[in-house]
Amino acid sequence: MATHLNTAAGAGSSAPELCWFEEVRKDDVALVGGKCSSLGELINAGVRVPPGFALTTHGYARFMRDAGVSGEIPGMLEGCGHDDLDHLESASKAIREMIEQHPFAWELEDAVAEYYRRLSVRCMVPAVPVAVRSSATAEDLPGASFAGQQDTYLWIRGVDDVLHHARRCISSLFTARAIAYRIRMGFPHEEVALSVGFQKMANSYTAGVMFTLHPGNGDRSVIAIDSNFGFGESVVSGEVTPDHFVVNKITLDILERTICNKEITYTVDPKTQKSVKIETPFERQNVQSLIDEEIVELARMGKAIEKHYGRQMDIEWAVDKDLPAGGNIFILQARPETVWSEKREKEAAVAGKATSAMDFILSSLLTGKKVS
Repeated sequence: MATHLNTAAGAGSSAPELCWFEEVRKDDVALVGGKCSSLGELINAGVRVPPGFALTTHGYARFMRDAGVSGEIPGMLEGCGHDDLDHLESASKAIREMIEQHPFAWELEDAVAEYYRRLSVRCMVPAVPVAVRSSATAEDLPGASFAGQQDTYLWIRGVDDVLHHARRCISSLFTARAIAYRIRMGFPHEEVALSVGFQKMANSYTAGVMFTLHPGNGDRSVIAIDSNFGFGESVVSGEVTPDHFVVNKITLDILERTICNKEITYTVDPKTQKSVKIETPFERQNVQSLIDEEIVELARMGKAIEKHYGRQMDIEWAVDKDLPAGGNIFILQARPETVWSEKREKEAAVAGKATSAMDFILSSLLTGKKVS
């Protein structure tokens, strides 16, 4: 098991600009953002997660200083209101161009190239395909819904493309939408730093999301799984109506299955080695995208993650078609579920009651609610 980095305040200039996922934990949000710290936590909890590394917030800060962007952003956004669309769009365009056109410092570029080379060796794949994901320090936090506001790029190969998409991730911190959201929420722009994660791509046969409660009604006795063929992008973005499964959290019985007409798939083009959106072959559109054994195994993994974090979770996963059954389901991301958790906390504060799962079950029984 990897050594945990010394990221406490006071580590100062010795804080790393790059690190492996397994070197960080969930408390390292200030260093590697919500996504990457969560991945490190999962790996150290024994969950099957594709390996990778992160450009830390120190690496980000160095890039922004080198690019001369940090000093100019406040002036470019001065007097900009969250509903001033023209000003937001023009400022966003100028900031993003400035970021994307500036190269990394030589030492930082070489360091990223070396980590990428070592990741390729580790995965035994030359120029290993990676997902390049932004990991903001204020996303995936209870009470601040920044998740999904920065970009993710799938199936990126080769160090030049990896560096290019890292800059695109950094610039996505300054989309008009993200700037407007921070202004509206009163978050100072200079306080929201970014980390960039580089994670080995699972060559997904099927992928999707899983909630360790029912997202429709908040029922904590079940696990809900949505899936589609290919990469999970089609499910996360809402471009397709996915297959939907509801599993009893205790017995792992599949209580509900809804097989939908899944018209699009994100997959890799074998010629260009790029992620592409294609029409799902007609004969597969209405086929169940997960077999029952995979549904049960996912639910088991979801239970373990929920137990580790001590709260309901929103989880992204993939089934890798290059690996044999039994070791081919991977967790790509896990974050606290916010909608029902916040609702329950508010209700508990009003009622002055505890909110453990047992309290929920007992109160449901006492009020005559059916517990699935």
